[in-house]
Amino acid sequence: MQKQTEIYMKQNHMTRPGDGVLVGLSGGADSVGLLLVLWKLRETFQISLRALHVHHGLRGAEADRDAAFSRMLCERLEIPFYEFRIDAAKEALDRKCSVEEAGRLARYRLYEETARAWEEEIRQVHIATAHHADDNAETVLFNLFRGSGLTGLSGIAPVRGRIIRPLLWAQRSEIQTWLRQQGQDWVEDSTNQESEYSRNWLRNELLPAVEERLNAQAVRHIDQAGRRIRQADAYLEEVAEEWLQKHAPDGKADAKALAEQAEIVQGYIVRRLFLKSKMPLRDVTETHVQAVRELLHQGTGKSISLPHGFRAVNIYGFLEVRPLSHPGERKGVLFPGIQNGNLLQMHTFPCEKGDEFPKNQYTKWFDYDIIKSTVKIRHKQPGDYITIDKNGSTQSLKKYFVNVKVPREDREKIWLAADGSHILWIIGYRQNQAYQVTDKTRRILEIEFNGGEEDGRESKSISS
Repeated sequence: MQKQTEIYMKQNHMTRPGDGVLVGLSGGADSVGLLLVLWKLRETFQISLRALHVHHGLRGAEADRDAAFSRMLCERLEIPFYEFRIDAAKEALDRKCSVEEAGRLARYRLYEETARAWEEEIRQVHIATAHHADDNAETVLFNLFRGSGLTGLSGIAPVRGRIIRPLLWAQRSEIQTWLRQQGQDWVEDSTNQESEYSRNWLRNELLPAVEERLNAQAVRHIDQAGRRIRQADAYLEEVAEEWLQKHAPDGKADAKALAEQAEIVQGYIVRRLFLKSKMPLRDVTETHVQAVRELLHQGTGKSISLPHGFRAVNIYGFLEVRPLSHPGERKGVLFPGIQNGNLLQMHTFPCEKGDEFPKNQYTKWFDYDIIKSTVKIRHKQPGDYITIDKNGSTQSLKKYFVNVKVPREDREKIWLAADGSHILWIIGYRQNQAYQVTDKTRRILEIEFNGGEEDGRESKSISS
């Protein structure tokens, strides 16, 4: 374990002599293994160690036990120890995301703040996390099932900025075996055995079944595939960047030259165009990339509306990605008070001839002028209904949920965009046919929803 970790860290140039390494320590086997192996390698790499533990305010006495264990371990190894306490449930409510995601964001925020403070004393501080080969396999599979491109399929990077992952080469079982050989115990988070969350299901049920029935080395092979994909992804990024520097130095891509590139290279170029226009890639899917690629073969003036208040347009043979507020273009309006955490954004803008709208699960476009009252983002209420076809046929929201087999306990959690009792959009499910953009539409309302699992019952609104 110690020798392989040393080799892996050197191969990936993780530290230099004199650096500091801040270890994320939960008390579980993975992080305890990481702390102990770095402690044994501290003189080899000439690094200083500190550890940070985050108490999430969950799991009661078990979480208190984890914090106490982590503190005592650091005292025994004479490693400076930081402990922070957060209210992960409250942060999840404030951020409009799952408790798991809120805890992750808080941890990395505290890692970064502590590392920056330490850098006032020494040259450079790295943040070491205990990700290992099993985590990497889970990430690759999770992204594969969600329809990710090569970037997502490349898995977890050994180094990302100041974050290093020295145990990414090792499997969980290897770490635990080594700890037993060292006579070092650890604590177990009981929630890791629950398969309610998707990642836990992959970890506890799918991967063990694959290893048992298909190949005992499945995790290793997935990890190897991820490394090869990461290399291919990096190469294609370089190809795309070189092409853009040659054919689109001002951000306007020669459509004919781009159309002559291989399909996979076109996709990378389009994504880099998104980045150069400062369009966030969050929630951008292959559908958006394909829709933009189709513009290469269409006439001037054709455009595609994109999430985050952007659109792609073909102007006299040049492809450009522009924000809605681009000088000379239609103006987007972000309504005051609507952007709450990461819940949603709403914009209105004039409808222009040639506009096309790709299918997207969490961004929708509506005819703004036929909205009768105030658009509210809320949960279901008695009397809600939706228009289900172009003939004007309506259906109660309750009946719709029954027909598409939404479990009763989940119906209260689904967000709705509502015009009074008339539902414009059952977010994540169906859009109202009565509010569709047509050739008579003058103004468009764009709603982009960014929410996760919700516990709150707040409603946000705009007036039409």
